[in-house]
Amino acid sequence: MSSPASTANEPGPGLRRVLGLRDLVLFGLVIIQPVAPLPVFGVLSNRGRGHVVTAILLAMVAMVATAISYGRMARAYPSAGSAFTYVGQEIHPLLGYVTGWSMVMDYLLNPIICIVWCSKAAFNFLPAVPFWIWAIIFFAAFTGLNLRGVKTSARINATLVAGMTVVIGIFFVQAFRYILGHPHPGAAFFTRPFYDPATFKLKDVLGGTSIAVLTYIGFDGISTLSEEVENPRRNILLATVLTCVLIGVLSAAEVYAAQLIWPASQPFHDVDTAFVEIARRCAGPWFFVVVNLTLLVASFGSGMGAQLGAARLLYGMGRSNALPCSLFGKVDAHSGVPRNNVLFTGVLALVGAYLLSYQLGAEMLNFGALIAFMGVNAAAFLRYYVRAEKKQATNLIPPTLGFLVCLLLWLNLSRPAKIAGSIWMAVGVVYGAWRSKGIFRGRFNQF
Repeated sequence: MSSPASTANEPGPGLRRVLGLRDLVLFGLVIIQPVAPLPVFGVLSNRGRGHVVTAILLAMVAMVATAISYGRMARAYPSAGSAFTYVGQEIHPLLGYVTGWSMVMDYLLNPIICIVWCSKAAFNFLPAVPFWIWAIIFFAAFTGLNLRGVKTSARINATLVAGMTVVIGIFFVQAFRYILGHPHPGAAFFTRPFYDPATFKLKDVLGGTSIAVLTYIGFDGISTLSEEVENPRRNILLATVLTCVLIGVLSAAEVYAAQLIWPASQPFHDVDTAFVEIARRCAGPWFFVVVNLTLLVASFGSGMGAQLGAARLLYGMGRSNALPCSLFGKVDAHSGVPRNNVLFTGVLALVGAYLLSYQLGAEMLNFGALIAFMGVNAAAFLRYYVRAEKKQATNLIPPTLGFLVCLLLWLNLSRPAKIAGSIWMAVGVVYGAWRSKGIFRGRFNQF
């Protein structure tokens, strides 16, 4: 039995290392969702001229290499877990700030494309209600729930993922029946989703791959659990890579079946909701309803979470004076949420839903994401290869490959996305220079 003195000297409660590799992979799948490529399928098909499977697999190469860099950087910064921290600490505070600003664009664009997709999916159920009204409804739902401080537990998220997995399983069964029940011209029919000599152009495929990166967005969230993981030096890296591989293989299988059901030569009624048209073709109206509702629920959850994530990021920036603290650095005393930021991101998402198409919003989001990924790969290259006493190929190849492929994909984003993204980055640099009186200080790495 311990004495009062010894009890008083015992450390207080802290985070416990209870998460294993399986827990981390499940967490990654929950974040990304097993239906990740389905909302963007039509856009990918149009941009890549039908080579959706190839685009998904090429994007997986870049994301796996980048996942290795994220896992290694999480070893060096086990409690920070953010791209702007890695870049700011390993390369330069200026580049850390630029990386952080690119991530702000990602956070702000995610609710926009979710409102766009949810509104179009709801329009499929009630076409009498126009898109602009649905956009207001989802803006009000996202913002209202986030203002109330509603939290979605991990158990609910896991349940939703299980439900999505069941729907995907039904899709594979129905797709198999449809493909076997309809004639096809020959063996080339089954290889065309990978390579169609009639439409293949490397620039188009790379353009589609630059959008396919959206399928993997969120894998970096695994690194935020570093302080609660058993053997984090091993498990964070393995879980991040395994999550990307599992999502990549599952996504490739999903879009492969979809392309066999609906060849790229046949136009979609609406490219933004193309997959629900495929569901109707392979199984009938009932499956159209099931898939449309499943993707609507998935996008609703993603949009609501993305809005709150954006609000919290802006709060962190306001608290560190990277943004005006009087507006962005406040938390509501009753709900415990950054009320001003939730309202700001909500209004911005509503306006953006009227101004941006789903494709442009997705490409702009990837504009910022690919900049962050290149930054993490560069940071890992400097820390584990350039500055290492012993030069090893295992520390050279992944970050170099990840950086070069991400750069190639970034260069193949559409011209409108690159123009809009460049304007955003220029505004951030000018604003950052003004806030810091021309000197980018290390504090910007902390938001």
